Amino acid sequence: MNTKHFLFFYFLCITVVSIGQTADTATVSTTKQSDFDPGTVLWFDEPATIWEEALPVGNGRIGAMVYGKQDEEKIQFNEETYWSGGPYSTVTKGGFKKLPEIQEYLFNDEPIKAHKLFGRALMGYPVEQQKYQSLANLHLNFKKDSVVNYKRSLDLKTGIVSVTYTTNGVNFKREIFASAVDQTIAIRITADKPKSISLEAQLRGVRNGSHSNYATDYFRMDGIGENQLKLTGKSTDYMGVDGKLRYEAQIKAYQDGGEMQRDDTILSIKNANSVTLYFVAATNFVNYKDVSANEHERVQNMLAHVENTNYDNIKKLALKDYKNYFDRVSLTLPTTENSYLTTDERMTEIQSNPDPQLATLCYNFGRYLLISSSRPGTQPANLQGIWNNDMNPAWDSKYTTNINTEMNYWAAESANLSELTEPLTTMIKELTDQGSEVAKEHYGAKGWVFHQNTDLWRVAAPMDGPTWGTFTVGGAWLTTHMWEHYLFTQDKEYLEEIYPTMKGSVEFFMDFLVEYPGTGWLVTNPSNSPENPPKGKGYKYFYDEVTGMYYFTTIVAGATMDMQILKDLFSYYNSAAKVLGVDTEFAKKVSEARKRFPPSQIGKDGMLQEWTKDYEQMEDKHRHFSHLYGLYPGNVISSNRTPEFIGPVKKVLEQRGDGGTGFSRAWKMALWARLYDGDRANSIFKGYLKEQCYTSLFAKCGKPLQVDGSFGVTAGITEMLIQSHEGYIDLLPALPGEWFEGQFNGVVARGGFELNFSWKDQKITTVDILSKAGTVCRIKAAKNTKVYVDGKQVKTKKQPNQTIEFATVKGKTYTIK
Repeated sequence: MNTKHFLFFYFLCITVVSIGQTADTATVSTTKQSDFDPGTVLWFDEPATIWEEALPVGNGRIGAMVYGKQDEEKIQFNEETYWSGGPYSTVTKGGFKKLPEIQEYLFNDEPIKAHKLFGRALMGYPVEQQKYQSLANLHLNFKKDSVVNYKRSLDLKTGIVSVTYTTNGVNFKREIFASAVDQTIAIRITADKPKSISLEAQLRGVRNGSHSNYATDYFRMDGIGENQLKLTGKSTDYMGVDGKLRYEAQIKAYQDGGEMQRDDTILSIKNANSVTLYFVAATNFVNYKDVSANEHERVQNMLAHVENTNYDNIKKLALKDYKNYFDRVSLTLPTTENSYLTTDERMTEIQSNPDPQLATLCYNFGRYLLISSSRPGTQPANLQGIWNNDMNPAWDSKYTTNINTEMNYWAAESANLSELTEPLTTMIKELTDQGSEVAKEHYGAKGWVFHQNTDLWRVAAPMDGPTWGTFTVGGAWLTTHMWEHYLFTQDKEYLEEIYPTMKGSVEFFMDFLVEYPGTGWLVTNPSNSPENPPKGKGYKYFYDEVTGMYYFTTIVAGATMDMQILKDLFSYYNSAAKVLGVDTEFAKKVSEARKRFPPSQIGKDGMLQEWTKDYEQMEDKHRHFSHLYGLYPGNVISSNRTPEFIGPVKKVLEQRGDGGTGFSRAWKMALWARLYDGDRANSIFKGYLKEQCYTSLFAKCGKPLQVDGSFGVTAGITEMLIQSHEGYIDLLPALPGEWFEGQFNGVVARGGFELNFSWKDQKITTVDILSKAGTVCRIKAAKNTKVYVDGKQVKTKKQPNQTIEFATVKGKTYTIK
């Protein structure tokens, strides 16, 4: 019996579970295994061979990827503030003087002239932004031996990566986890026989060899005493921006038994009973304008903290901190025989045999990634979260805000992780700094504006070129997340705090919007629909002599996505002003301006138009669904409120198909969920697992690893099981047939409600609602529904759309029967 079959047989034998090959016979496991839950454990019977399939740990600030090799373990490290460059600005002075000419070109069907002039006058400089960097690699070399009983796993309930195997009759175990409490990544190596552990350890730096043989991002490897390794260095100069960051990382090792010695930059440990290594790292980054911290002092303080405790205590506190977030929510879906296969096998087998608990695993993996990459006081999760092994990562591993950064946080509120949006809120507020300069110098407007990309240094001007840089609603889209946070938490103090940021975004567009000739409509100009070029008068493939590149330009006047985002933003702003009782006169002007926005339009092809003018599409299978923002994640198009647009929306979805990149498929899951088609969403989920997901459950964007799709899948699964954007709670709105029974506890709905609910045979069986804010609760329910609190029936009132409403008291739990 080989290792894979042995482990499979073992897991089956120690669990009581009903097994079925189809959804009709599969049932939810009634007995939890003490060491293996298919909804919370990723496991494999071989090491990772590529970085993308290594297993991640992180504490929001530092992260690691664990390969799990027996003979040469490699653990790759990141520190979230290690980027290229240093504080800089991309504002172009006086660009606004050319804006009227650009707008005139677009209204006169001369987009190439508009494109070229925008590139010359309004692009930020430098045109490119800075790059997120890889910090270090820890190499642990062991004697190479034959291995049996190998297992590599990530337990999402604990955040611990484990590697176990047997060599020469000795059972070895490695544990790796990140502690937010002690700001360290701990590595623990044990064996069940004394004096069995011997290894060599080296902490290596990473250089950007593509810049030059030596580049400007120097690093130095040193040893300290008998048990420490040190890495120091600086950020690279890039695009004319001096590398101002300094970093330091250290490994401190402890062994029980045996002996340890250091030879230059290599630690040698022989015949130990156990070995523990702690990784700490810091930079001199204070904020996007200040790099005056002392990275060495920061590292020394972290090490002093570790030295005053022990591994068991570090692990105990790390688990307590992590579980405070993770244990808030649990999802259980039907378990099948395939649920106990290795994760990579499950991803293959689900294509032909149901395994609903794999959706649970992906849902939980998204929550895990957010807990591991976005904590209060840290940076927001970037394109790769906090994990990156490349000095020139795809799209620089920045913050791309024409879909990706937003998708990273789609599930945060419903997943009961509201605090973890704090880094995003902070970044949005920081973007108003250069954003207000860009508004003034590029557009001659008040308020603040931000486009489609930023980096650690919070630059806000257009970048990459007009094809991408004319996306003026990046900041507006981010700002809608602030309102969503208020809707879920009902935190009025938070609303007061972020209100000036919301107002500043609205102020910009009140100045920037111009009238579309012959319509009376107010539109953005210039604009684009990420990232699909239109096909029509004036649009063709052309050579831009400024950049030396060929383009299909995307620049237009009044992209549908722009106007949908602004419809939401202006509505949310007015609601915020009303809640706070401020700016009544300005809010009236905003409301009047919104009435002049172009309505949703149906094109000659029967599809929802992507632009104000009815252009054809250059790419009919494009990965983006920009003009469907209004359906999800926005709140402009709705099956209930705008049924006349549902057919045209479906035509767009059918034309674009169910394929695409990881983030594209995650978005499609959520879109079909909003259309109440759970089976279609589930089918797309399976295709995602087959073609656009690494076995580590990290999403792909074609080939590069990106976290947005992983987060988006979590959001899509949520939308299939609960929605609350229509002003009421809707349970199981898009339930796939294979998910015929289950339980969802701790999930949060707008209005400040935390729900526990279960279902069987696709029908709700129990619902408990905790009122966290004392607001009126509205829920879709059957006619004979009754509500109880403290054993007493609560008065309810019938509302449209088969809903009822009832008053709640903060802190009370209401049972729906």
